[in-house]
Amino acid sequence: MRMSRLGAAAALSLLLASPVLAQTAAPGTAAKPPVTSAAPATPAVKPAAPAATTAATPSAALIDINSAPKDQLDKLPQIGDARADAIIKGRPYKAKSDLIDKKVIPQNAYDAIKDKVIAHQKS
Repeated sequence: MRMSRLGAAAALSLLLASPVLAQTAAPGTAAKPPVTSAAPATPAVKPAAPAATTAATPSAALIDINSAPKDQLDKLPQIGDARADAIIKGRPYKAKSDLIDKKVIPQNAYDAIKDKVIAHQKS
């Protein structure tokens, strides 16, 4: 009787754990290690924060919408000849968001370039 209860408990445990074991990683993603309930022997150490230069685009790579030539603006995603001409015609800009405020380009084009442009002010 005791062995049958132990066997039933083991079978029930396997039955409950089987959906977790059956899951696979989606294509193109790495499989994550299984989560264990045991506490780690040593406290977890947080990794150091990345340097600010790796998190943000370096300012040298940003294109200034107030001074960039047409061919440089044309290389931006979703900006062609007509939009580059419209950007040049609408100068000067106080902020890069003026491209939307002045209705120079649509929101989807702005979303594609907002991390690649800057609006420098003349001193």
